[in-house]
Amino acid sequence: MDKIIINFTPTGMIPTKADTPHVPISPQEIIDEVYQAVKLGITMVHLHARDEAGVPSSDKALYAQIIRGIRQFAPELILCVSTSGRLVTSLEARSDVLNLEGDLKPDMASLTLSSLNFNKQASLNAPDMVMGLAKIMQEKGIKPELEAFDLGMLNVIPYLAKKGVVEPPYYVNLILGNIASAQADLLPIGVMVHSAPPQSLISLGAVGNDQLKANSLAIAMGYGVRVGLEDNYWFDPQRTILATNLSLLERIHTLITANQKTMMSSAELRQHLNLLPGHGHYGKAR
Repeated sequence: MDKIIINFTPTGMIPTKADTPHVPISPQEIIDEVYQAVKLGITMVHLHARDEAGVPSSDKALYAQIIRGIRQFAPELILCVSTSGRLVTSLEARSDVLNLEGDLKPDMASLTLSSLNFNKQASLNAPDMVMGLAKIMQEKGIKPELEAFDLGMLNVIPYLAKKGVVEPPYYVNLILGNIASAQADLLPIGVMVHSAPPQSLISLGAVGNDQLKANSLAIAMGYGVRVGLEDNYWFDPQRTILATNLSLLERIHTLITANQKTMMSSAELRQHLNLLPGHGHYGKAR
């Protein structure tokens, strides 16, 4: 495609203020960072909440505060919330944010398709958890952001579709470079892209130094990008310059222009994914 999805990931679960002072932690910091990103140009934002101590939180009240603040200046921006299982293990806690309604309802929510190991901890996504989260998203009219870290995870999408809990068009993030998952090399990327189900919109992301490599390939080939301090807080491969979210986004826009492409707007992606138009109407169109 000539229109590139920019999926902005400003915070995540890992970076702390000790790692980089540039990571937004509090709701207001996240809101302010998204405001600057919207001015520069993003298609969607993938949100993680943190509590007052900076610890990742699934508390829907924190998400509500962030969503309310963003929608005051970006009522059309696609908002995706995290249902991560790294720190919370119950379906009730992980799905709490999916209960937000009205102007606070997220358009999308992350759905990691299987368990995996990171370098210091596991992300547990048992089959019944994946199915449970997918069912709640389906019931609530929230589009899943399907996260695949390895080839086998893509097999879960048609299985969930057969069970009636996900439906095309799909939005699929291929997240590469994790130590125990697919690497940001041409062969695994090509196989994973080829293995995504029909009617999939694909974005490529990667952790650490591989983020720029995956993003560059994605833009050249016409796929979307996942980019932000969540996955990488260094600007250079030598790790001498701490990145900011805006510096990472500015580099993405430079690459898009160099490849003679343009950014896909939120309104355009809403149409591609069969989402309601924003401006007070959020989630999947029924």
